[in-house]
Amino acid sequence: MHAFETILAVLLGAVLLSLVARRLKAPFPPFLALGGAAVAFLPFAPDLTLDPELVLALFVAPILLDSSFDSSPRDLKRNVVPITLMTLAAVGITVVAVALTARHLEPEMGWAVAIALGAIVAPPDAAAATAVLRAMPVPYRIRTILEGESLFNDASSLMIYRLAVTAAVGGMATGWILAATIVWALVGSVVFAMIVAWITTRLTRNITDAPAAILIQFIGTFGLWIAAEKLGLSAIVTVVVYGLTIARLAARNPATIRAPAYTVWDTVVFALNAMAFALVGLQIGPIWRGLDPGQRGEYALFAVAVLIVAVLARLTWVMGYNTFLRLKNRWFGANLPDGVSAPTPTSGLIISWAGMRGVVSLAAAYALPLNFPHRDLLLLATFAVVMGTLVLQGLTLGPLIRLLGAHDDGQLEREIKHARQVVTQAAVDHLKGCEGRVADRLRDEYSERLDAVMSPEADDGRVELESDQIKADLLTTKRDALMKMRTSGEIGEAAYYQIEEELDRYELSWTPVVR
Repeated sequence: MHAFETILAVLLGAVLLSLVARRLKAPFPPFLALGGAAVAFLPFAPDLTLDPELVLALFVAPILLDSSFDSSPRDLKRNVVPITLMTLAAVGITVVAVALTARHLEPEMGWAVAIALGAIVAPPDAAAATAVLRAMPVPYRIRTILEGESLFNDASSLMIYRLAVTAAVGGMATGWILAATIVWALVGSVVFAMIVAWITTRLTRNITDAPAAILIQFIGTFGLWIAAEKLGLSAIVTVVVYGLTIARLAARNPATIRAPAYTVWDTVVFALNAMAFALVGLQIGPIWRGLDPGQRGEYALFAVAVLIVAVLARLTWVMGYNTFLRLKNRWFGANLPDGVSAPTPTSGLIISWAGMRGVVSLAAAYALPLNFPHRDLLLLATFAVVMGTLVLQGLTLGPLIRLLGAHDDGQLEREIKHARQVVTQAAVDHLKGCEGRVADRLRDEYSERLDAVMSPEADDGRVELESDQIKADLLTTKRDALMKMRTSGEIGEAAYYQIEEELDRYELSWTPVVR
């Protein structure tokens, strides 16, 4: 019962801090991590430890699936070069820089141990990047690169991590066996994810009960992660490819399943994000208390040095690559895919500074064997990088964006407006072949809506006609009448909720989506 009460308290505190962050128009992960760290030093602080396997499956799997489900294969393809280089080169440079620093400061540390530390702190966290990007208006290309990077960089870093840990404890495969293991982890993950996505879609296409369908979605997500781990695949690549595939295969699902599923997933992912970042802060207590007093000063200096190097390594790579591209475009001309803007110093600074680490790094550190060399030192360094980047970069990213004058370039709004025009035009064209008073009335309404959508004043095509206001007033009248019948006892709760749900669906049918 005590554990359950602790979870409720953590969730409540996380929700309150996230509301404060939203009120301040700031990303919520730094607030949650700071709140957890502050509580960790209180006498009554809960002593929560993380089970690394549970953390990776519980927190990372659904967050990655949610992010990949919303990702655009078109945009990922257009930006495949920078995303790939961020996933491989940026991670690799950070691993090398951190390993060299660790070896310099702690000469007794073996190369395998130092590389393991670099791999742990190298990847920016998908949850942190998503939370920050939702709070900050940035150009569409920057958002695409950061979200795409956050989908795949965990896979490359965790692969290096596993190889380094295996080498440190002995028994690492070499030669063809090592190559086959890597190929199986990458290619096998893609194939396995696509097969499971196809099978899942075929088996669930006839399920019309929303609660059952949503439960199957969560069971499938966690089951896919566990299966990939047991098969020696990359669980992260498997879940990401599964999300990208299932989003296309399930596009024809009925709205009665899709609407509640989106709501449930948004709520669960928010709760998992809140819990994850609050738990990150709470871990400083057990880590600090586990160190001898004489070790704390030396370990703290080591941790701060690793934090600085991790931040500078990403900054150096991104700005170096950004400068190279700008010089290449100036000397030889730019050959950019459709819809892709040229890199600028502003975009490079934002991408390089948006490198917050999170729960994946902390879970990987906790996954180290208990007898792993320098385990306590690696734990403290990991926590310093996670907390330092969340607070230092997470809280200053917004002011940096405003200082640089970056703003939303309107690409998404333009595409939304175009989609509204095409969809509304399709309705008008369909009604041209229909006869009768109802068809005439609908034809007039949609023609008026099409004219409004195509007007320059409609930023993203979201318009409100006089008929929409009348519908809203009528809906309010209906709800008032329904409430009076409920209050007077004229109808029971079952009838009330039935009609209320019908009115809700009617309202959703003509209410534009605002994200």
